Amino acid sequence: MTDITAIGEILIDLTQTGTSGAGLPVYTAFPGGAPANVAVAAARLGAKTAFIGKVGNDAWGKLLVDTVRQNGVNADGMVVSEDANTTLAVVSVAPGGERDFAFYRKGFADTLLRENEISAAQLKSTHFLHFGSVSLTDEPSRTATLHAAAKAKGYGAVITYDPNYRASLWRTLKDALHHMSAPLGMVDILKISDEELELLTGVTDAEQGTAILRERYGIPLILVTLGAAGAYFRHHDNTAMLEGFQVKVADTNGAGDTFFGAFLSGMCRLGKYRPDDLTDNEIYRLVMFANKAASITTSRSGAIPAMPTLDEVKL
Repeated sequence: MTDITAIGEILIDLTQTGTSGAGLPVYTAFPGGAPANVAVAAARLGAKTAFIGKVGNDAWGKLLVDTVRQNGVNADGMVVSEDANTTLAVVSVAPGGERDFAFYRKGFADTLLRENEISAAQLKSTHFLHFGSVSLTDEPSRTATLHAAAKAKGYGAVITYDPNYRASLWRTLKDALHHMSAPLGMVDILKISDEELELLTGVTDAEQGTAILRERYGIPLILVTLGAAGAYFRHHDNTAMLEGFQVKVADTNGAGDTFFGAFLSGMCRLGKYRPDDLTDNEIYRLVMFANKAASITTSRSGAIPAMPTLDEVKL
């Protein structure tokens, strides 16, 4: 039985890591993609994870498959396309570590994952099925992802979701809001940033925004990441705010994914796979653990290469 199976985009983050002697930006190729990041983060912290996604039959695709496997993630669900290239994202980093994304993705491999390329056996044998909204921007990956989530839920899996908004990937804001909101009714644990909370609810206050989402969709557990400020959780009507850990930030890419991978891996270590199996004190400690893991990731460059091991995350 797999603890966590993630499905969706996997790509190369060409991340600005400096400048050349001529003053030109220098980019380093880091493996990335939010669902793949969650699978790797959780695996590094002791969970048994798997990833389902699609790459091209090129050097980048080979690097991504190798990276997934080298980090202890089951890559049997990764499909290699002979017709499309591996997706690329160019990540520019501001002095404070904040990121700006430019995607080379239209018609690229991650958007072309199809229903018939997803193993039902993997969906039947996982405690958690995780996905994000980037795989919902295009067909056929949108239908494939939603189909997989619905089937996994039918098999008894806990559905986890991150509506990670990337404005440049959507035709319009209205289109983004429609498709980002569509899965919320089947979600058991939602990880959402403060930006996305405002986008989906129209309010900035975490208590008010999570209350809206809870009332509208019945989501049992909502985790709101607030950057350096920390994180907020709502478990039904119980809420708490936990401060973050202060570090010198190198790159915030992958921080939210590390947070969620850490939280889910913590549930697995407890042997508790459903939100209502957790006490509020356990959620509190898991959020602290996740905050610590995310802070370590932000102190290093890249997403997957920056993710900590269990020995590094000590409270």
